[in-house]
Amino acid sequence: MAVDPYSFAILISVIIFIALGNYSGRRVMQIDDYFVAGRRCPTILISSTIVASVFSTSIFLGEAGFTYDGQMGPYILFPGIAVAGYVYGALFFGTYLRRSRASTVAAFFGERFNNFRVQQAAGVTIILGLGGYLIVVTQGAGILLSELTDLNYTQGVILSWLSYTIFTIYSGSRGVILTDTLMFFLFAVATAIFAIYIVNHFGGVSHSIELLTQIESKPDITSWHGTVGVDTEWPTPTDYLIWALAVDMSWAMVYAVGPWQAGRHLMARDEHVVIRSAIYACLAVTFMQFLIYGAGGLINLADPGITPSETVIIWASMNLVPTLLGALLLAGIVAAALSSASTFLSLVGFSISNDIVNREAGLTLGFTRKVMFFTGIIVLPLSLYFPPNVFWLMTFIGTVFASSWGAVGFMSIWSSRITASAAFWGITNGFVFNVIPAWLEYLNYITLPSYASPVIIGALVSLVTIIRISLYTKVTSEETEYRSRLHQTPDSDRDLRKTKITLFAPGMLIVYGVVMPVLLIAYYVFPYQKASGNLTANGAVNWFSGEAILALSSAVTFVSLGVIAAAVVWRRYKTRSNF
Repeated sequence: MAVDPYSFAILISVIIFIALGNYSGRRVMQIDDYFVAGRRCPTILISSTIVASVFSTSIFLGEAGFTYDGQMGPYILFPGIAVAGYVYGALFFGTYLRRSRASTVAAFFGERFNNFRVQQAAGVTIILGLGGYLIVVTQGAGILLSELTDLNYTQGVILSWLSYTIFTIYSGSRGVILTDTLMFFLFAVATAIFAIYIVNHFGGVSHSIELLTQIESKPDITSWHGTVGVDTEWPTPTDYLIWALAVDMSWAMVYAVGPWQAGRHLMARDEHVVIRSAIYACLAVTFMQFLIYGAGGLINLADPGITPSETVIIWASMNLVPTLLGALLLAGIVAAALSSASTFLSLVGFSISNDIVNREAGLTLGFTRKVMFFTGIIVLPLSLYFPPNVFWLMTFIGTVFASSWGAVGFMSIWSSRITASAAFWGITNGFVFNVIPAWLEYLNYITLPSYASPVIIGALVSLVTIIRISLYTKVTSEETEYRSRLHQTPDSDRDLRKTKITLFAPGMLIVYGVVMPVLLIAYYVFPYQKASGNLTANGAVNWFSGEAILALSSAVTFVSLGVIAAAVVWRRYKTRSNF
């Protein structure tokens, strides 16, 4: 490996990453420590690990490249539909998951329906879905290392695999959550400074938007629908809108009930931590996405012909910013990739050891670590065999959990009629009817219209399956009793001091919902309309344009989320003296 500032920064971050993970592994004394970090994690750890586990090479490479190619406008303007899943997921699923004290989300389903077959079905989707995601992240890290060092792609994949596998096997969730927190602060700070530098380099936000709107090689890159038409996936703006809504809503469901997002709530110290962490993660993800998507699009002003587009952030780090800043950002991206990979490896290993085979004698640390090791051994050759396609594979894999887990997850809490058989077949059919159409479309055997994307097909099939089977099967007394216990708020969480602290988080959502539309109108919509000639005759903003409507709609999303969250928190956790 060449000893240059970029390689050196990456090497130091990896060494710290491995050292911290292995140090935390020394404190793993029992299976609860290994699976759920002892259920003692505070807000800062849970919110950091939620964000770190979703920010990986798929964001910094795949999605940044997507915005660079022509979709910056919609990625900046769409009103946070996906991240809203964090909030309602915590309120209406995550807190109840925390009450169950299950070891994994799949185990929760098995306990909720008193049926190990349901747990197995959920476990299989984790293994296949997150196993695929782990491969994508490993490949992304391999691409990054091969671009930045003298390593070739194969060597980059092997090095990244070793980096996260070594300590994950040893430390489990305790190590993962600590390293996630450290790496979150690294890439968050580096990304913020990087984005500020890029914007200033091009003359400020408003001026940059004007220049980018007029760039001829990427028409409509700053419009509400981005570049559509010939040579794109979307013939018309309407097609893009339907596709974007389907993707955003499916990711909202993933953030709400997905195993690597909702599963973090099992580690929380209490239910207040669950809610606070989810809301702060919602705001942090939104902020980070603005920075990354905006930077990805603005790099066109320096060079609109970077290929492959997935390397635009790498290129900018090495060509547009000072060396120290570029090295810090690239180290942060590698850290984000490795932290996500460690999360996925741990969850896949947990499911193989805990959710597939019914071990009546109970699990041991030794057995679980062996399973984790063999899981890693399988992942490496698969990462080398499959061709990398970071963005589209990430989009496909993530939506699997929306269709297979979405309806079952929320109905397991809020429906008294869903049965074990309905849950099993809902998970199974939702998975199958998403994966098969998606692969047929990916291999160009079929072409689906925007309104019939695989995630929509899978979700509808799952919901219909649950409703139909529940009509012909009966809920057992054990299932009814378990669900009833889930709806009993723990006395320890009925604390006025805790409640007041928690209510600050919904207040932040409301503030964001009020402030962000104003900023978007002033610094994005007005410059865009000025450059594109869409201002009104008297030079004012055209409020009936798609850009203005989307900018204002973020107020509806975040203000309503804040009000709902505050109402639920107060009603659920008010002290008995307030009754």
